[in-house]
Amino acid sequence: MITTDQPKTRLSPAGLGFGDLVRVGGAGLRARPTRILLSALGIAIGIAAMISVIGISSSSREDFNRQIAALGTNLLTVSPGQNLFGEQSHLPVESTAMIDNIGPVESVSATGVISGAQVYRNDLVPAAQSGGISVIAAKPGLLDTLGGDLAAGTFLDDATEAYPVVVLGATAAERLGVGSVGPDQQVYLGGQWFTVIGILAPVTLSPEFDAAAIVGWTAAIELLGFDGYPTTIYTRAAQPYVEEVQAILGNTANPAVPNEVDVSRPSDALAAQQAADTTLNNLLLGLGGVALLVGGIGVANTMVISVLERRGEIGLRRALGATRGSIRAQFLVEALLLSAIGGAAGLLLGIGVTAAYAALQGWPTVVPPWAMALGLGATLVIGCLAGLYPAVRASRLSPTEALTAP
Repeated sequence: MITTDQPKTRLSPAGLGFGDLVRVGGAGLRARPTRILLSALGIAIGIAAMISVIGISSSSREDFNRQIAALGTNLLTVSPGQNLFGEQSHLPVESTAMIDNIGPVESVSATGVISGAQVYRNDLVPAAQSGGISVIAAKPGLLDTLGGDLAAGTFLDDATEAYPVVVLGATAAERLGVGSVGPDQQVYLGGQWFTVIGILAPVTLSPEFDAAAIVGWTAAIELLGFDGYPTTIYTRAAQPYVEEVQAILGNTANPAVPNEVDVSRPSDALAAQQAADTTLNNLLLGLGGVALLVGGIGVANTMVISVLERRGEIGLRRALGATRGSIRAQFLVEALLLSAIGGAAGLLLGIGVTAAYAALQGWPTVVPPWAMALGLGATLVIGCLAGLYPAVRASRLSPTEALTAP
């Protein structure tokens, strides 16, 4: 009797490769298109909200940076503060000339508010309907110091600043119904007629000029009773010396009582406004995160129902040799694919919303790559977490239990 000892071969169930898992998972999703679409929609809304908030915020910040780069951060303003008794003080008449003597100062100009003067389209308008337009006396060179632009006409110069002519801010011109300049365009200012020689474009760093009527310094003194004291002095300093000039402006403008002088930088106010917008964006980003969480719960609910509906399929696969790991991986891949579909749709929707809003506002469209990576990463994490419990539950079903379930 001949015996042979041959090694015994132990067979183990074959697992599914990654490509097979993706195909099986995709087939599971295609079997329930309506439910899958609704579940993916929750993820898409959350991702779109996050991407659009970040994208709109980044686009706004880029536009802000471009404006600041064009306008400069070297504009400083000097205005009178209050004295020890809480009364409004005033700057000396010579303060503008004294500031102009500071070495790093590139240009300086002054304005003065003319109290009591009102502006009307004509002399038939009731006195109470002034439209909230302020009257400001300005010295030549103000527009260059501000870095502003004209929408039409010319600005005040040495030849015109002593005559009854006026330059209107963008908002003031709109309220008065003045759309052009010339001898036939006149407004009733301070009880007499002034000819409109210019209309300003919106002044970003000094929005107080948008709703103002600007007249020459000499004309304001001779025709409107202006006292000649500057209300605000605008100063452009050489960029490397802005901080040093800002530190000595108070003492230079009013050496007798420098503590009664307020010095500020308009670009700081814009930066503060941008910071406030960032806080609001963070709140909206949090709401987008909540929407994403709700979408993840929807994915988890869809996958749990899928497990319950497909117990027969799970039992048959287990009976044919599928391992617990294969079943677990199949449902986990389905959840990831479902989240990925919603995430991709949300990413495209968020970019589209950002581009449309930026175009409407005239901003450059900016969607940071890290935001897109964050959106896709959040999608995968949500899909993994949402599909983990259903996948584990499906893998724990025994073949007998799954096949005999009603």
